[in-house]
Amino acid sequence: MQFYLNGYAPGDPDIAKEALPDAVDVLVIGSGPAGALLAAQLSNFPHISTRLVERRSGALQVGQADGIACRTVEMFEAFGLGQKLMREAYWVNETVFWRPSKQDRSRIERTGRIQDTEDGLSEFPHLIVNQARLQQYLLDYMRMSPSRLEPSYGMEFVTLKVEAEGEHPVVVTLRDVAKGSETTVRARYVVGCDGAHSRVREAIGAVPRGDFANHAWGVVDMLAVTDFPDIRLKAAIQSADEGNILLIPREGGYMVRLYVDLGDIDPNQREAFRGITQEQVLETARRVLHPYTLEVRSVVWFAVYQVGQRVTDRFDDVPADQVATRLPRVFIAGDACHTHSAKAGQGMNVSMQDAFNLGWKLASVLEGRAGPELLRTYNVERHAIAQRLIDFDKEWSKIMASPPKDPDHPELGGVDPQELQAYFVKSGRYTAGVATHYAPTTVLTAEADQQQLARGFTIGMRFHSAPVVRLADAKPVQLGHAARADGAWRLYAFADASGQRLRELMAFLAESPASPIRRFTPTGAEVDIDSVIDVRAVFQQGHLELKVEELPSILLPRKGCFGLIDYEKAYCPDLRNGPDIFDLRGIDRAQGAMVVVRPDQYVSNVLALDAHDALAAFFGRFLLDRRPAGPARHPA
Repeated sequence: MQFYLNGYAPGDPDIAKEALPDAVDVLVIGSGPAGALLAAQLSNFPHISTRLVERRSGALQVGQADGIACRTVEMFEAFGLGQKLMREAYWVNETVFWRPSKQDRSRIERTGRIQDTEDGLSEFPHLIVNQARLQQYLLDYMRMSPSRLEPSYGMEFVTLKVEAEGEHPVVVTLRDVAKGSETTVRARYVVGCDGAHSRVREAIGAVPRGDFANHAWGVVDMLAVTDFPDIRLKAAIQSADEGNILLIPREGGYMVRLYVDLGDIDPNQREAFRGITQEQVLETARRVLHPYTLEVRSVVWFAVYQVGQRVTDRFDDVPADQVATRLPRVFIAGDACHTHSAKAGQGMNVSMQDAFNLGWKLASVLEGRAGPELLRTYNVERHAIAQRLIDFDKEWSKIMASPPKDPDHPELGGVDPQELQAYFVKSGRYTAGVATHYAPTTVLTAEADQQQLARGFTIGMRFHSAPVVRLADAKPVQLGHAARADGAWRLYAFADASGQRLRELMAFLAESPASPIRRFTPTGAEVDIDSVIDVRAVFQQGHLELKVEELPSILLPRKGCFGLIDYEKAYCPDLRNGPDIFDLRGIDRAQGAMVVVRPDQYVSNVLALDAHDALAAFFGRFLLDRRPAGPARHPA
């Protein structure tokens, strides 16, 4: 076997290393959480040419973020990766709180223990797994995708310019890190996922705004022996005088991460904290943990950092005064957009949600499902979310860095340990990632005129899954798991008491010229009827009371080149485990409801079952009329 003919290239030599093409549809800069997820999502579309470039010589191996919010696991389930994550990760089931002992403030004692996430918040737990492993899941996914996408390592971004016209108007210069040679790639769209010091952000003139909190933390992943009893529980530890620790058990049963409070930074010597050594951090940790011992046998990863809370002024290349006249061509996502502390576990999670928001929109435009105006919604939606994140992080970081209040000297200030515990509980929905709420500021989110029909599916928030039974095979499933990362919208129709309105809706969708399915689904034998809008129905009867053969035709669609029947469109309540989905999600049993869900799993609209015209009008706000199947291109 011969290889390395034209220079050393890391990785499996059986995988052909393709040269970067001269032109691509989407060029993604950076293979961190945001870049990897965006590339993985776009890799599902073989008609879209996507390339992922990374400055490092290979995939990340160790360190960096590790907290995976419940909402992120929900998102990963759309890639078929939820169960894989749960098998390998540490499950954060409970959190404990430690404070100085009332009898001897030089010693710490446990003062509280709570459930980490409230019951019913998600069907998935809060997880901990190495960022490198998480990214590897996505890299493996894109390698097995229809596009067989492979990252191009050792390529760094130099600069870009956006030309006024042309099919590939974004001209990007890349440099081969090893050779120093430069190459030019043209793209329809570019996404900078290149971190807090983003060069893409600089190239489009976007500016991070905010400040530093002048406080330093050390983070250590370690294998250690200790008599601290809660070493396998997430723990918030406050010492009297030595600082604080956030302890995070890691996957595998043995490794643990410590976030160690290193105190305030002199703003006049901001870089001095970088001289803090690993041993200094560990010594601080030992003092905080007194009277317990900590014998470190191996350090897996170590870093020190200062807390900074900044939001970039815009997440695309269109200045505010040109929004009405220009369409975006260049975007940024992840740390290029927002930076904050690590202890709330939001950075990696919010970064991937940025990418999930943008990915389906790029695919919709490039495949001709929607006009390029849709891409304006990315900056509107995600900038507002980032600002809320920074506001939360400022409060969270301040509390985490504060010393515990001394009951004998209340004048010294500090945070009461019970206040810390109460804030943790109060913030549970936010840290779980399920508090994101898109306001009706874009065409994608409707006003809540009919929200009372489905009170548990809040418009603008993520579709909260619930257990159901699939009619055809009596299999208990989660309704939300029907969604895939395929760019399709989901229309969940919950039956009315008689079932008549539901059947009339199904007939409208299947037969009427005004049906959004007939209007917006591309023509062509190779296109399935649910490729743009995927219809699912939930009946009120148990699965033994209904007959599959009596279902409306649209719930038994014929698909693929053989015209096979899809039997997985109809569901019934799961009556064996407490309240059913109608009660859990506040569905009006008399009238039923339609719930329209975006490709990134957020509820866009709630309508009455007989609101046929309103449904068609809603999709008409952003989808394009049917056309022959195949890739479509939209000029700027």
